[in-house]
Amino acid sequence: MLKREDRPLIVQSDSTVLLDERHRDAEAARLSLTRFADLTKRPGHVHTYRITPLSLWNAAVAGMTADEVIDELARYNCYDLPPKVTAHTRTLMGRYGQLKLVRSEDGLLRLRGDEKLLNQLSALPSLSQILDVSCEGERVAKPEMRGALKQELARIGYPVIDLAGYRHGESLNVRMRLETLGGRPFELRDYQKRAVDMFYCEERMDGGSGVLVLPCGAGKTLIGIGALSRLHCDTLILTSNVTSVKQWRQELLDKTTLKEEHIGEYAGKAKEVRPVTIATYQILTHRKQKSDEFEHMRLFNERNWGLIIYDEVHLLPAPVFRMTADLQATRRLGLTATLVREDGRETDVFSLIGPKRYDMPWKSLEEQQWIAEVTCAEIRLPLPDNEKCTYEEAAGVEKLRIAAENKAKIEAVPQLLERHKGKPALVIGQYLRQLHEIGERLNAPVLSGELSHVERERLYAGFKSGDIPVLVVSKVANFAVDLPDAAVAIQVSGSYGSRQEEAQRIGRILRPKSGENAAWFYTLVSEGTKETHFARRRQLFLLEQGYRYEVTKWEKPVFEGAGVESKGVESN
Repeated sequence: MLKREDRPLIVQSDSTVLLDERHRDAEAARLSLTRFADLTKRPGHVHTYRITPLSLWNAAVAGMTADEVIDELARYNCYDLPPKVTAHTRTLMGRYGQLKLVRSEDGLLRLRGDEKLLNQLSALPSLSQILDVSCEGERVAKPEMRGALKQELARIGYPVIDLAGYRHGESLNVRMRLETLGGRPFELRDYQKRAVDMFYCEERMDGGSGVLVLPCGAGKTLIGIGALSRLHCDTLILTSNVTSVKQWRQELLDKTTLKEEHIGEYAGKAKEVRPVTIATYQILTHRKQKSDEFEHMRLFNERNWGLIIYDEVHLLPAPVFRMTADLQATRRLGLTATLVREDGRETDVFSLIGPKRYDMPWKSLEEQQWIAEVTCAEIRLPLPDNEKCTYEEAAGVEKLRIAAENKAKIEAVPQLLERHKGKPALVIGQYLRQLHEIGERLNAPVLSGELSHVERERLYAGFKSGDIPVLVVSKVANFAVDLPDAAVAIQVSGSYGSRQEEAQRIGRILRPKSGENAAWFYTLVSEGTKETHFARRRQLFLLEQGYRYEVTKWEKPVFEGAGVESKGVESN
C-alpha cells in the first residue's frame, strides 16, 4: 500500500481509524469523523476512532450516504482505503432502509423488504416466532411485537424504518407563552426550534420517535416542552431525580399555559397522575424484593399518553427498556447530552426510543455564546510517601480508592479556588469521606444523598443566590441539576472511566455567564496510579466534542501554601 501526501488519518481494515492530532488538518478530520465514527481511546497524540454499525446508521438517518462516508475517509487518509472498509461501509449503510414496518387496516404490522432477505430473517429462531408469511416481499406480526421485532432486527444488523404510525393520545390544550410568568419575552432559540422540527414534523411518516443530543445548558428541557406544545397531548416525563422533577414542573408553569392542576409529580411521597406527569426512573424501578413486580410501571398505562419524554436517556434502566418495547405506538422523545451508555445498550436506545434525530456540536453552541467557554485541565498530583506504600500493597479496587482519595487533593483544592476568587464553584467527588474532609477544609456545605430533598433544595437555593460561594457535591448532583451561575468545577474523584459522568459534570458549569462567559473545569488525578488511565477514558466524549485538557504535573511546593506552581505541561 503506497503512502500518499501527508494526511492526518490512517484507516485500518478492521474499521478503526487513527487520527494524529498534531497534523495541521487534524481538527477538520476530527469534525468529519464525529459524523460517522466513535472515539474509543487516545494514547498520546494518536486518537483511535471506530466505525460501528450504529455510528453508520445514525449517519444514514442524518442523510449521509455510504459514498459520502467513503469520500470523507479518503480525503484525510494517508493510504488508499482498505477494500474491506469500503465494502463494510456500503453493506451496513445499505441495510438502513431495506426494511420498513407499516400498519395495515386490520391492525397488523407488516414488515416489507426484499423477499430473499425476508426469507433469511424469518428462518432465524429469534424471528420465526414473531413473523408470519403474508405475501411476497412482506411478513406480518402482531402489533404488540413491534418493539421486540425492531430490537431484534437492530441486534442482528438490519435496522428497520418504522412507519407504523402513532396514536395521538388524550388531547391537551397547551401552548407556549410569549412571555414568562415574570414578564420576560420568551421564545425557543433557533437551534431549539430546529431540534423540535427534527423530532416531529407532520409531513414525515417516521416523525415522533428519536433522540436529541445537546450539551447541558443548551435548554433540553425547553425542547421537550416545545415538543409537548407541538403535539398537544397528555405527556409522561421521566427523569433522573426529584430535583429534576421540580425543575421540569417550574419550567412548564413558567413557559406554557399549563396550570398547577394539569401537572402531577410522581416521585417520593407524591403519586399524582395528571395530564402532564413527571416521574423518576428510580420510582419506576423500585420494588421491595428482587422477586417482586415493578408496581409503579403501571404508570405507563394510567392515562392515554400521546408522548413519553425520556430525560437523560443515557440513564434509562433495563426495566424501563422492557416497558418501552411495549409502547411503540406512543411517541417517544429522548433527551441527552451524550448517547454514550456505560452498559453498551446504545443499540437498544436506537431501536426502542428512536434514532439520533439531532446532534448539536458543543463547540458550535460555545461559538454562538449559548454556552460558556470552558477551559479544561487535568492536574496530576503525587501520592504522599505514606500513601504510596499503602497503594502498592493494596488490591485492584482498593488501589483506585486510595488514588482517588489522595490527601494531596485536599491541599490543592483551596489553591485552585483562590485562582478564581469570587467565582461560584463546585467541588465534585465520589467518596463521602473525602467530600466531608474537603467541606471542613473549605468551611463549605456538603450536598449528598445523605440529605433530605428539602435540605438539598435549600443548598441549591443558597448557591444560586450567592449566599453559598462554594458547594461540595456528590454524584447526586451529576444529572439534571440547574446551577446556572457555577463557573468553576473541581473534580476530585469519579466513577472509574465513566465518559457520561465527565460530560454531565462539565455540564454543571456550561450555562452562559455574564461578562467574559468563561468557566473552568479541573480534574485532580494521582500521578503514577491507575487513576490516570481512567481519567483518559473519562475524557473521551469531551475530546470528541472538541475540548482539550491541559495536563499539568504539580510538584510538592504547590501544597505548601504559597503560589500555584506547575511543571511539565502537555496538551491533550
